[in-house]
Amino acid sequence: MVYTVTLNPALDYILRLPYVGSEDINRAETAQILYGGKGINVSLVLSRLGVDNVALGFAAGFTGNELERLLHEDGYKTDFVHTKEGITRINVKIFAQEQFDVNAPGPNVTEEDVEALYEKLDKLTEGDVLILSGAIPPNVPSNTYEEILKRLEGRGIRFVVDAEGEILLKALAYKPFLIKPNHHEISAIFNDDVKKTDDEKIVKYAKELQKMGAVNVLVSRGGAGATLVDENGDVFTLGVYPGGPCVNNVGCGDSMVGGFVAGYERKQDYDYAFRLGSSAGNATAYCDGIAQGEAIEEIYNNYFSEQSM
Repeated sequence: MVYTVTLNPALDYILRLPYVGSEDINRAETAQILYGGKGINVSLVLSRLGVDNVALGFAAGFTGNELERLLHEDGYKTDFVHTKEGITRINVKIFAQEQFDVNAPGPNVTEEDVEALYEKLDKLTEGDVLILSGAIPPNVPSNTYEEILKRLEGRGIRFVVDAEGEILLKALAYKPFLIKPNHHEISAIFNDDVKKTDDEKIVKYAKELQKMGAVNVLVSRGGAGATLVDENGDVFTLGVYPGGPCVNNVGCGDSMVGGFVAGYERKQDYDYAFRLGSSAGNATAYCDGIAQGEAIEEIYNNYFSEQSM
């Protein structure tokens, strides 16, 4: 079984209008409420590609109940810890002449809440996959990922970590099966200006991360595509799907993680996993929200299955 962890999930309130200004009242043309949070996004892609999974994390108050209701209504599995204080956050995403994102804080998470999450994770067994995705919010202990990895180390569980900075670096000691930094995060880790087009530096630093403990390193590179350095030392690079202008940059990296894990679960083949992950990331870039499985498979079949690397 695959499990995702989202420590600070959200309801995303998405407003679309031609222009936002301070001169008058801004009136949206459309409004949507979608479930959000990096691990939630990964779960959606996994499910849409036919991989059974359970979304774990914290939910609180009436917004947490609505988040869970919406996920269950659409057929997704959850096993959240329901905290007693606060509410699950509502993030506002405004698409106008530019994209504006306003992310709210999450609920207060107590020691008892964290322990309840640990107890759920203690049930994982050999062969399971655990995906830790996103930043650790201020209301959750900063060493939570490290504690999870420490508790589950040595059980034959494959760890996937998509996090930044010190959180990612501390996870490397537990030899995660996959990490997914982007080129900006690699720049910050190694104190170097790594541009998205700099193949040599991206491969060099991916291999450094392997020396530090990562088994496979998948680097997302925005408009330059992505690069995978796998555990065998093989290097794969793919560009982006030439499908027109990007309409959505929310969840593309999460979709790539979900697609990669789904591909590896299907075939245990890194080439295929990378191609399916790239297809998922690109599909989401052309969708309102996280891409459906049909869109991902279509881009894979029509472009990435034959794209040379």
